Amino acid sequence: MVNETLSQFSDLSYTTAVAVYVLAMMFFLVEQSFGRKGRQAAQRTRERSAELVGAGGGSVLSSTVPPADEAPARRERAERIGRMGVALTVLGALLHLAALVLRGVATQRVPWGNMYEYIMAVCLIAVVTWLVVLRKSDIRHLSAFVLLPVVILMFVGGTMLYAVAAPVQPALQSYWLVIHVSAAILSSGVFLVPGVASVFYLIRARHEKNPAKFARFGPKLPALEVLDRVAYRTTVFAFPVFTFGVLCGAVWAEAAWGRFWGWDPKETVAFIAWVIYAAYLHSRATAGWRGNRAAWINVVGFSATVFNLFFVNLVTTGLHSYAGVG
Repeated sequence: MVNETLSQFSDLSYTTAVAVYVLAMMFFLVEQSFGRKGRQAAQRTRERSAELVGAGGGSVLSSTVPPADEAPARRERAERIGRMGVALTVLGALLHLAALVLRGVATQRVPWGNMYEYIMAVCLIAVVTWLVVLRKSDIRHLSAFVLLPVVILMFVGGTMLYAVAAPVQPALQSYWLVIHVSAAILSSGVFLVPGVASVFYLIRARHEKNPAKFARFGPKLPALEVLDRVAYRTTVFAFPVFTFGVLCGAVWAEAAWGRFWGWDPKETVAFIAWVIYAAYLHSRATAGWRGNRAAWINVVGFSATVFNLFFVNLVTTGLHSYAGVG
């Protein structure tokens, strides 16, 4: 029996959370453009470029490096706006959590029985992961670019993939839905953060190699070491959870279909993504790979995860195709 009132409150909380995330993005963009972190990063890049040029010419350094900002009050306002963006993100996450919990109470089951609910849960994990990262690394001004894919996913989920609250199909009425799918949600949500961080790494590295590339955006990104550390540490956390989810899926498959592995499209792409992330961690641990090669591997792994989420679920047909259920 579905509680329609709670279901409507869940939908309202979901819509409000998306609106709050969009407002938080605007605040973060103000800090990205006018705040101290973005300007300091750009200043350091200009100074390094000036030093390289000045090594060949002598008088270029003083003319290339701009004077210190003459508007500290404006910078301080941008910093406050950035902190307000964090507060809005926390508020959005609470509304997001309320939408998920209300959906579960309304349907009297775990709230990840279809694509709409699955995307809702994955995006919540991504936001919470980013808030944890913000406590460890001073990269708040990049938050808008992490919230952007979250907002896009939630918009797609709430419009094109929305499903009316209802009980799940009999095939999914198993305790493995709690264990297997929750592990997939947790790992997929966390993987969004290293995916975005690795994209930023590639942009920053391209800019440092050729300052004309991404001249307006590249200098405001954090140092390569910071982006690499964020990508690596979040991947280290997510990979064992992802591995556990794949193993639980195999056990559930044996109980439901009589075999542990059948090369179903979703199983195959999940295995490919697992191999890619394993290669990323192995190359970092043994070959000492850093830099562009490691970042590209991480981006490819995240692309495989997104491909598995959308294309495999919505386009292909397989044993996992329960009316769009992940």
